[in-house]
Amino acid sequence: MFWEGGHVYVYFTYGMHFCANVVTGNEGTGEAVLIRAVEPLVGIELMTKNRFPNLQSLNHQSFINLTNGPAKFCKAFGLARQENGLDLLGSEISITDGEPISPKLMKRSQRIGIQRGTEKKWRFFINGNPWVSRK
Repeated sequence: MFWEGGHVYVYFTYGMHFCANVVTGNEGTGEAVLIRAVEPLVGIELMTKNRFPNLQSLNHQSFINLTNGPAKFCKAFGLARQENGLDLLGSEISITDGEPISPKLMKRSQRIGIQRGTEKKWRFFINGNPWVSRK
């Protein structure tokens, strides 16, 4: 998390899950954004195999649960310890521009799963999006 912005910081938590952050600050300053969920648009078949290797067919509920949490996101995208530190401008992993979202749909709330700083509304999401983690 203390690298120069533009890298992915992947860490292991609760002895069982990986979570991924996008490092945003200057080198030496711990600043990052946790990726809590994403709406799957492409690569859904591979994400499904990564998350549900024995699933015979993808139903609506398993599709909604594909990437709607930080550990689910990492599992679906195959992110683990070996991706820690990758440059997001490199060829292995990247973030690209998406469709513009109306500011009216953007919401913020308290952070999830923390003990301190609960008053800070640092969790941003698209209102009504079914892939939002913990509605």
